[in-house]
Amino acid sequence: MSDNKTIEEQRTYIIAKSNQLIQNLKNKTGHLSLQEQRLILYLIAQVKPDDTEFAIFDLSCQEFCNVCGITCNGTNYDNIKKTIQKLADKSFWIDTGRTGESQDLVRWVSDATVAQRGRVTIQIHPKLKPFLLHLKELYTSYRLEYILPMKSRYSITLYELLRSYANIETYTFDVEELKVFLGAEKYERWADFQRKVLDIAMRDINDLSDLEVDYQIIKESRRFAKLRFQIRILEPIELKDRGILRKQILDN
Repeated sequence: MSDNKTIEEQRTYIIAKSNQLIQNLKNKTGHLSLQEQRLILYLIAQVKPDDTEFAIFDLSCQEFCNVCGITCNGTNYDNIKKTIQKLADKSFWIDTGRTGESQDLVRWVSDATVAQRGRVTIQIHPKLKPFLLHLKELYTSYRLEYILPMKSRYSITLYELLRSYANIETYTFDVEELKVFLGAEKYERWADFQRKVLDIAMRDINDLSDLEVDYQIIKESRRFAKLRFQIRILEPIELKDRGILRKQILDN
């Protein structure tokens, strides 16, 4: 699958998603576990710009672990198998009409086969083609390496969401809607949501990714009602220190 590319080269592969896939609250992407997100994003990063169909990827569990900075052992091989099954079992609704008059039920992966010696063949579900192939406008792209060292599933989901709005630099979310998107509804108290979700995600994004992000809390009466994010894409020269930190985290 990797065409003998090095681990460092694979980490620089580009993930490209339509903004519709990222921003649609019905897709529940925040409900994927950290391992599930890493796996599906690893697969999406293998998609080539000129692909017209999704290839059947030959996945080496050893290579996947190396690229993601995960210790390779029998337990992780079993976990990858379980992760693939969970991804295949999860589905979501996404708008397919121009005005949202119709929705399709979509799954992340369609077929998978586990072979001996830690190899897996797997294919992204064909219904995702409009959201991952031949994207010309209203899409978001970023390097796989920006999300690999993140230790929270909330961090990856919030990063993608904010990255999709980076071109307008400022975006405001309703707090309760953001919780639903992130799959963090269980944190009903603001202090818990801020400490266990928001602060961790902000630290990961600002330490590891290509974004510089800050937020302002907007209160309505005594309620923490909205979050206004300021988003800036860093210049390549500004990413040097973050790149060093990412490599340290992934290689240790």
